[in-house]
Amino acid sequence: MTAELSQTNPSYVDVLIVGAGVSGIGAAYHLQDKVPGRTYAILEGREAIGGTWDLFRYPGIRSDSDLHTFGYAFKPWTSDKAIADGPEIREYIEETATENGIDRHIRFGHRVRRARWSSEQALWTVEGELAASGEPFEIAARWLFCACGYYRYDEGFTPHFEGIESFQGQVIHPQHWPEDLDYADKRVVVIGSGATAVTLIPAMAKTAAHVTMLQRSPTYILSIPSEDPIANGLRRILPDRTAYAITRRKNIFLQSRIYSLCQRYPKAMRRIIRKLNAVQLPESCPVDVHFNPKYDPWDQRLCIVPDSDLYRSLRAGTSSVVTDEIETFTEHGVRLRSGAELEADIIITATGLNLLAFGGVELAVDGEPVNMPDKIAYKGAMLSGIPNFSYALGYTNASWTLKVDLVCEYVCRLLAHMDAHGRDACVAEPADPNMGTRPLLDFKAGYVQRALDQLPKQGAQEPWTVAMKYDFDIERLRKGAVDDGTLRFFDRAPAPAPELVGAA
Repeated sequence: MTAELSQTNPSYVDVLIVGAGVSGIGAAYHLQDKVPGRTYAILEGREAIGGTWDLFRYPGIRSDSDLHTFGYAFKPWTSDKAIADGPEIREYIEETATENGIDRHIRFGHRVRRARWSSEQALWTVEGELAASGEPFEIAARWLFCACGYYRYDEGFTPHFEGIESFQGQVIHPQHWPEDLDYADKRVVVIGSGATAVTLIPAMAKTAAHVTMLQRSPTYILSIPSEDPIANGLRRILPDRTAYAITRRKNIFLQSRIYSLCQRYPKAMRRIIRKLNAVQLPESCPVDVHFNPKYDPWDQRLCIVPDSDLYRSLRAGTSSVVTDEIETFTEHGVRLRSGAELEADIIITATGLNLLAFGGVELAVDGEPVNMPDKIAYKGAMLSGIPNFSYALGYTNASWTLKVDLVCEYVCRLLAHMDAHGRDACVAEPADPNMGTRPLLDFKAGYVQRALDQLPKQGAQEPWTVAMKYDFDIERLRKGAVDDGTLRFFDRAPAPAPELVGAA
């Protein structure tokens, strides 16, 4: 690959986006809108747009954030539902791609395996294989944007269960839901108490004989309306964009306020959540046994149930909760530490996800392999020592897309700055090589804790922290100076001078 590249060459683009999910489509829109002179392509390993929202197909799949904040800032969410199901969200992402011509830039079935950076050429060379044939491909890019999220798509997390091979029924992880699964009139046990479990249970309870949520320990669960009456009222009297913008600001404020109150007054918020749960639970499901977590509110993500659907299924007797530990699987179900046995035809292991940093893409800079745990996040958008590289990592305490939108804006500002000053590359470098570090994600969820040793770090001081505050990120990503003294800008090596014919 030469340093001088044709802008029409299909094996070269200015910006290469990895992933055609909610983050990748958003990144493409911002590039088109803010730096329209840049060429780009999206590589997607699967055959569809949507990422997580196309991968997960289990019953009842939905957002656990309202779509007025999870949706893109530039595209109003116009459905009456604020808490939307997976197919609606996937359709929204697809519609965004089609309306803006982004779909024409997606190369489906392109699995990225590795990417090599050359400082001499100021160029990424990205290698992978076609999903259908295994044929290798290669594409070069000035900038690499990783929009893969952080889930491992080929496997979910299932802990070791003693005796699982003896169970005569079906064992299913929600990440790999069979399209033809028939659970009507079947006894179902769902292992887990997180967002996936509380989504599955009321959905399956509509037709299953009975659904039992088997949890080792409780989770904070809060019911909210599936429709936002203020949002829907505003849409009746205002243009969609105006109504959406007002609702978005309202809900950003509410998200931030609830999180702040949970952090500052955990005991008071625990009491409030307990009271809200207690009034909706049947006597057979005591709140202090099954809905009394050991941790404080928002130490892990707060689970949302729309329109009290979980509580309604519990009151109807179509579902129940058991808080205990599994001793072993048996031929007909699971035996618990207490000695009780839960019989089941189907067992769902809603036991969590595996994280995978940047889609598992292997990076190398000037011939040196990148060891992710050695890298430090810069403004939650780039990594130390890796030139012309950015990534999308959303909030853990608010809607994912709020952060991703700001990161995309920042990357576009950075690209425009480089264009204006005629620079080819930039890299974030800590001024203090001995700066202290801490985990990238300060979050106690099991799926995060299991992967911390595989992820980059965040620093002890700005701009090396990963903020979980939207207002703070607005100041540093949207309004802050691009050239803040931390980024080093440089150019590719000049092309060698041509040899003169007849020179001595």
